[in-house]
Amino acid sequence: MKHVEANFDGLVGPTHNYAGLSVGNVASLSNAKDTSNPKSAAKQGLQKMKALHDMGLIQGVLAPHERPDLDALRRLGFSGNDASVLEQAAKQAPQVLRAVYSASSMWTANAATVSPSADTADKKVHFTPANLTNKFHRSLEPETSGRILKAMFNNEQHFAHHQHLPDNDHFGDEGAANHTRLCGEYDQAGVELFVYGKHAFDSSKPAPTKYPARHTFEASQAVARLHQLNESGVVYMQQNPDVIDQGVFHNDVISVGNQNVLFYHEQAFLNTAEKFKEIQSKFAKTSDKEFHFIKVSTEQVSVDEAVKTYLFNTQLVDTGNGEMTIIAPMECKENESVARYLADLLKQNTPIKHVKYFDVKQSMRNGGGPACLRLRVALNEQELAATNQNVLMSDVLFATLNTWVDKHYRDELGESDLRDPLLVVETRAALDELTQILKLGSVYQFQR
Repeated sequence: MKHVEANFDGLVGPTHNYAGLSVGNVASLSNAKDTSNPKSAAKQGLQKMKALHDMGLIQGVLAPHERPDLDALRRLGFSGNDASVLEQAAKQAPQVLRAVYSASSMWTANAATVSPSADTADKKVHFTPANLTNKFHRSLEPETSGRILKAMFNNEQHFAHHQHLPDNDHFGDEGAANHTRLCGEYDQAGVELFVYGKHAFDSSKPAPTKYPARHTFEASQAVARLHQLNESGVVYMQQNPDVIDQGVFHNDVISVGNQNVLFYHEQAFLNTAEKFKEIQSKFAKTSDKEFHFIKVSTEQVSVDEAVKTYLFNTQLVDTGNGEMTIIAPMECKENESVARYLADLLKQNTPIKHVKYFDVKQSMRNGGGPACLRLRVALNEQELAATNQNVLMSDVLFATLNTWVDKHYRDELGESDLRDPLLVVETRAALDELTQILKLGSVYQFQR
């Protein structure tokens, strides 16, 4: 039976704006309150999706969330009709208003953790939405993410959906941004690498001091239990607290893996040598392929350069014949050190043989690169057939979604626009039409 790894990219929502909400995310903070370009952002994302589809990869679309989240504002004491709620929030709590307008669901690497059927005891694909408790604007996402995922993977024979972990810092879960699956082939049992920032129940363990560790060891353990993973196929590794304090807020900003490759910066992890031995040992029990640990030294690329260019927040995809391609943002091409490193990497004896550059500047300026924009789901033929076919990229869907964006999205969005009640009306009209295009049903609160 044929197996594939599908990429499901987040469609940038109509309220894409630069609010600088993410402490610890250098790009997000440095562009705070700039004017954004929602239409351009959505089209940049669609272009990347279509390009991967044209490369022969299975590419899907994850719908954005309803924003602003007026229910959240009402829970916080703002009352009256929608226009009144917006006006009150704009005057009394502008920072809260910016948060409930965030289009951060576009970064679907944080939507959930996914374990394929080859790894799970019940031989189903398991999904657990991330609770994203560390940031208020992202903590609004789990329930809607869960409904959208269920609408996309709606077959109990093949898919198992779990509730997100308890909404508490002790079980802070940032999803697939801190999870990597390593395997020989996608149909083989693999090694699921869970990367965490701190031990929530043991303050004696190492932890960052400047920026928050958003993901805990305890959360990783809980997801592994929910997904019915065998200990022989799981590795827990701590992210280096020092790089978190340098602005590396998720593991996918400092490493990326695929199949038999782990591409990482030398400062990425704690206890690197010991944990790599564990990965190598467990991988060898599932595959006879050679495993490649590809280290980038600080001398070659500094952590600061890695963060600014998102060298590791690239996608590493299988393009056939044992070769892999890096899907990188243009910022990597424009940085001398990073571009030189990538050119040299292609000459080395590793499966990485190609680099393709994409313009995703609207996402990059808000703190997310190509890897942030996608959720990886390994599927066999039956599971792929059971997936909602309306969310899978095609020439027709690409054209339809571009037309939809042209119809509903604003060219520019500034902070003053967030108090405009017409933006609520426009957004709901757009999302209502989108759920019909993607055949998702009533996944949004205003539809329920």
